[in-house]
Amino acid sequence: MKIGVFTDSFRPYTSGVVRSIELFTREFNARGHEVFIFGPDYPLLHYPREEKVFRFASIPAPTMPDFALPIPISVQLGPTIRRLGLDIIHVHSPFLLGRLGARAARRFRLPLVFTFHTLYDQYVHYLPVAQQTSRRLVEIIGRDFCNRCDLVVTPSRLVMNYLRRIGVRSTIQTIPTGVDLEEFKELDRQWLQANYGVGPAEKVLLFVGRLGKEKNVAFLLKSFQIVQNLIPQVRLVLVGKGPLEGYLKNLSRQLGIQDRVIFTGVLPRQKIVHCYASADIFVFPSVTETQGLVIGEAKAAGLPVVAIRAFGPAEMVQHGEDGFLTDLSLASFTERILGLLQDRELYQAMRGKALENATLLSSSSCAGQMIDAYQNLLASRELFVG
Repeated sequence: MKIGVFTDSFRPYTSGVVRSIELFTREFNARGHEVFIFGPDYPLLHYPREEKVFRFASIPAPTMPDFALPIPISVQLGPTIRRLGLDIIHVHSPFLLGRLGARAARRFRLPLVFTFHTLYDQYVHYLPVAQQTSRRLVEIIGRDFCNRCDLVVTPSRLVMNYLRRIGVRSTIQTIPTGVDLEEFKELDRQWLQANYGVGPAEKVLLFVGRLGKEKNVAFLLKSFQIVQNLIPQVRLVLVGKGPLEGYLKNLSRQLGIQDRVIFTGVLPRQKIVHCYASADIFVFPSVTETQGLVIGEAKAAGLPVVAIRAFGPAEMVQHGEDGFLTDLSLASFTERILGLLQDRELYQAMRGKALENATLLSSSSCAGQMIDAYQNLLASRELFVG
């Protein structure tokens, strides 16, 4: 099978969407399928050219300079699709290259699949226009785009329910991205200690993600201040970057915790897995995640999780087994962190369950589900044509 993937973001940019595309691509290739990526170019980053990756000229996003906006125009697209002989088109955005992919699917009469990765209405703070109007507008755009697709994939059932509530009528199937369990087999459990001066007796709370408003990291810093006042031998490690990095560093100074918070910036995958391995608890305050792939990765490293109960995290964490889900309350979020730090027996039990439950999220299993979905679409189309 030849699969055309259209995405508004791709490496070297790092995000859950990019990680999802990378994992599925690798698993598809391992099964003998071919994946062709149509994504943005990042000329200032001098990223090397890759086989089967077609780059579109891009411009920096005005309110997110590290994010490139691809220009969805190419006179070569039609001839390229014909030459490749694509069987199916899978888009990962309802904008820009996602729309270009949808038009190509219609033109060449190919099945169109769309993964609804993002609750776009939760990101309108990046738009320099009326946010309430923008929120409603992106909801309508998302709904209408979904209704043009043969299949909509959601990372969680809660997102599927959200799409039904806003009026999506297309077929919807829940297929999470999954976790590459092979990455977590040989880990350095002293990596943070060796590279960031974490003391051998110190406990580490870890967050991995974009430092943007939608991730709610300011809430996490305030929670950590309470934790640190009660248990001084604790560090908070934030892996990632984003537009609020400067603000968050300043906030940590205002809260008097700057010496206990480590900002690593963006790290390559081979180092991120060691961050997981050398931490003690994964803390995730975001309320906008459709899946929370990093939660699955944390569990694969044996980390109990404390997360806000919302959309993806609500299904990634087995409350009371491998972590805790809380409401959006400093008191309840902090209480759960303190409980894990202070109760060794509880911590060890949740650590064991995290490792056990992570095996249910293998990227291989999830890719198999996606391939089945593709083949069912192709079979139904052949039946219809016949």
